[in-house]
Amino acid sequence: MAQVQYYGTGRRKHSVARVRLLPGDGRIVINGRELDEYFGLETLKLIVKQPLVEIGVEGQYDVLVNVDGGGYTGQAGAIRHGVARALLQVDPDNRPALKSAGFLTRDARMKERKKYGLKAARRAPQFSKR
Repeated sequence: MAQVQYYGTGRRKHSVARVRLLPGDGRIVINGRELDEYFGLETLKLIVKQPLVEIGVEGQYDVLVNVDGGGYTGQAGAIRHGVARALLQVDPDNRPALKSAGFLTRDARMKERKKYGLKAARRAPQFSKR
């Protein structure tokens, strides 16, 4: 018999996380590495676990993540978004708790692109009178 899997795609800045939730004992594997091995900072580990703790299912699901792009903070945010979306598939009644905590909102802030004639997105070259 095939095992039940729940999918969720999370995004933040330039990071995209493909998240799979499997009934298990609470292992979190990111790009083939354990959570503690992948993220060095405790705050990032906390961010990844937030949706599971909010619903109260920490330790009931194995979380398998494929994350790409951006930096580690963006990746942690993307994983949190993906886990929250996957938890919606587990039980749609989780929506109010996840929504009020802000885990279903995609953080759309991205780096603004550089414009031609400028040194950065808005930084103009230094003015020279002569």
